[in-house]
Amino acid sequence: MPNPIKVVLVEDSAVAREIMQRLLDSSPEVDVVGTAQDGIQGLDVIAQTKPDVICVDLQMPRMDGLEFTQKVMSDYPRPILVVSNAVHPSDVDNIFNLMSAGALDFFPKPTSGTATDYEKLKSALVTKIKVLASKAK
Repeated sequence: MPNPIKVVLVEDSAVAREIMQRLLDSSPEVDVVGTAQDGIQGLDVIAQTKPDVICVDLQMPRMDGLEFTQKVMSDYPRPILVVSNAVHPSDVDNIFNLMSAGALDFFPKPTSGTATDYEKLKSALVTKIKVLASKAK
């Protein structure tokens, strides 16, 4: 089995960060190597852990997801998945700005739900991360 994909989560909500970490940790294909609660902390974690893929929220204090994406792409270019409730297919401006800055895809922020929802969410999230990681190689 190949090495798991190293992922860093940058998310200001402790609850959302915990849900995402549980989703990803339950997959043998993904290893969460670091977490951060804002973009400034996230840049430090990325420098230390050198992940394959970064999952970032859009709306965070101190440094939002857009500014963070721009910094990552200039300093540590690697695939970025934006995980946010503020990014929906109908939200063209946010999506355009994030994609222009270098984010490769987006995913709705997980909330608590049924076990079936959890498995679907995990499968969809892990699949997106695998696709992004393959683009980095």
